[in-house]
Amino acid sequence: MPPSEAEIIEEQIHFSNVVATFEQYAPYSLAANNRRRKDLYTLPQADQALLADIGWKDKLVDIDKAIMANAAFVKQMVSNPEIFLNADLSALAEGNDGHDHNGSNTGFGHENSHSHSTSHSHCQPNHPNSPKPINPNKRYRPTDFDMDKLRSTLKQFVRDWSEEGKGERDSCYKPMIDALLDHFSGVSEEQRSNIRVLVPGAGLGRLAYEIAHLGFACQGNEFSHYMLLASYFILNRTEKINEHTIYPYVHSLSNMPDRSALLRPIMLPDALPSDLPEGSDFSLVAGDFEEIYGAEENNDRDHESQVGMWDAVLTCFFVDTAKNVINYLRVIHRILKPGGVWINLGPLLWHWENNTTNDPSIELDVEEVKTLCRKIGFQLSNERTIDTTYTNNTQAMLGYVYHTEFWTATKISDN
Repeated sequence: MPPSEAEIIEEQIHFSNVVATFEQYAPYSLAANNRRRKDLYTLPQADQALLADIGWKDKLVDIDKAIMANAAFVKQMVSNPEIFLNADLSALAEGNDGHDHNGSNTGFGHENSHSHSTSHSHCQPNHPNSPKPINPNKRYRPTDFDMDKLRSTLKQFVRDWSEEGKGERDSCYKPMIDALLDHFSGVSEEQRSNIRVLVPGAGLGRLAYEIAHLGFACQGNEFSHYMLLASYFILNRTEKINEHTIYPYVHSLSNMPDRSALLRPIMLPDALPSDLPEGSDFSLVAGDFEEIYGAEENNDRDHESQVGMWDAVLTCFFVDTAKNVINYLRVIHRILKPGGVWINLGPLLWHWENNTTNDPSIELDVEEVKTLCRKIGFQLSNERTIDTTYTNNTQAMLGYVYHTEFWTATKISDN
């Protein structure tokens, strides 16, 4: 069913608010740092003098400078947001070298990115010919939650496109890629372009890029506007290694061992997104996973049926974004070819648990999810636990480790 006009307007307003959040990063972040200065001046003069002696005030100046460097980077991502608002997203498939880095055949979907917080947000699906938002000239004031999403996006750049993030990528992406290569070990490198791989919840696209770099035909799918703006920028507007420098850790002074850990620069990207084999088939589709890939027959005017179209599906930190994980499992099973493989790695941080939006949420444990996989028609193998972090600051005094579940699931029957 096509979206209603009210849903279209709601989606446009949401996207405009995301753009406004990017645009107001600098004043918001500088104000937060200025609050520290105000707090300093509430202290007795003797305490102020002691903090001045250890360079506290100088550190606040350095934080301001880092924020402004981040702001320049963030501003580039929304320098021309009309490309998203006014054009069919298929027009975004323009890589620096002609590769299809960030193509699309649908509109944006609901917002629910994998920032691994316990908060959630959502909006309705978009349509290429959407009307303009109501009150387009009204200035939106980002909430703390909005800014947290943007700060999380900066950390996602570290995870996906910096040398600093290599450790996380090796712990998460490498086992998945190894399993993919093992499953298709009988396929020559020259024939990999015939193997179609889907990566739902692609984020900033590094896992999908690595798969395409190996010669597979790979499509990522993402529905967070924050991630879509950022991925379009890094995939299509990057011309050299370490072109950009950001300071992703300056927004919180908690659990910092020293000043260098707080203020250290991160350079990105560590790999050039355009560095793909000649004729690579690499795309990123914007929208809700279930809406785009869940159509059972070709009777959906908005989405073409994907039944039996994919050789492999790779999900990393994705399964727990489901409101009803059974739907995810059914869609993955349906779109795979007979004998196709689903490779999964992630925790079960159910994103919609205890939501305040009256959305349904089915929260299962790992064994229940695995039992459902078998009932739906998968044969699980290579099951193990892999410890990994997610957008972790390697130099901080605090970090979280996920004991993620990994498995390879082969489609063995149609139910």
